Formats: sequence, structure tokens, C-alpha cells
Amino acid sequence: MSPTTEHPYLVKFVLMSAASFFVGAMHGMLQVIPAVRLWLDSIGSPFGGPGHMIDPLAHAHLNLVGGVVILAMGISYYLLPIFSGKPIYSQRLINHSFWWTSMGVFFFYTTLIIFGVWEGNLLLSNSPDQIVVHGYYGPVVAGSGIVMATGFGVYMLNIALTLLLGKKASA
Repeated sequence: MSPTTEHPYLVKFVLMSAASFFVGAMHGMLQVIPAVRLWLDSIGSPFGGPGHMIDPLAHAHLNLVGGVVILAMGISYYLLPIFSGKPIYSQRLINHSFWWTSMGVFFFYTTLIIFGVWEGNLLLSNSPDQIVVHGYYGPVVAGSGIVMATGFGVYMLNIALTLLLGKKASA
């Protein structure tokens, strides 16, 4: 097979990584614009308060999990058969690990941005509704974290099954 068609199922990992780095770079650019930086600092960025949800949490998670981890998953799915001589245990688990992790990281990112802006504006207006909003944050961010962790778990399962149960490819 030619290099362009041998592993098309892994292209989505590279594309998601690139998309995450792009959105993360735009996020980073926006958060250093003086007016945005002033607003973020006024709501606690990067050390506490709602501002830390936007900078550094949302920004870092998108770049690290969406950019680096998803790329590392794709690369390891490519390299493991070369290094071990065993085919990846399950193509289906490759797809599950990709989609669960990708959905989780963007759900997590979106949750942090929405709640960071929402609570930040409530904080600046001294609104007592802050407590109510924060009550929704925990379960929503936990849900997105569970989705992301499911992708990590499926990935680790596929890697372990490949190494433990995979048959050596014939020469």
C-alpha cells in the first residue's frame, strides 16, 4: 500500500490535533489583547476565581489534550505495530478512543469557557446568582471529564490488548 492510503483511519488524529492547536492558538491570542486581559485579570485569571477557568484551564486543556495527547494517541497507534510486530487489537476501539477523547476535550473546553464568562460577569456585577451558576458547573465539568476519561480508558485498553493478546504478524 502507498503511504497515503495505508493508515487513513489515523488521519483524523492529526486533523483533530491541528484543529485543537489552531483554536488554542486563537484562544491564546485573544487572551492577551489588553481589554480581554484586563477583564480576565479582574475575574481572577490565572490564579483563582472564574478567570482561571478560561486562562489557564481551558487554554491548556485544549492545547495539551486536544493537541498533544490526541496526536500522541494517533502516533502510538501507528508505531505500536511497527515496534511490537503485532497489529492493533481493534480498529473499532481506535475509533472509540478518538471520538470519546475528542468529544470530551471540546465539551470540557466549551464548559470552561461558558462557565468562566458567565461566573466572571456575575462576579463583576456582584450578583448573588453566582452560587446557583457554580452549582451547575461541577456536574457539567465532571460529565465532560468522564467523556474524556472514557476515551483515555478505551485507548489504554486497546494498547494493553494489543500487547497482551495480539498475534505477531507473519514475516
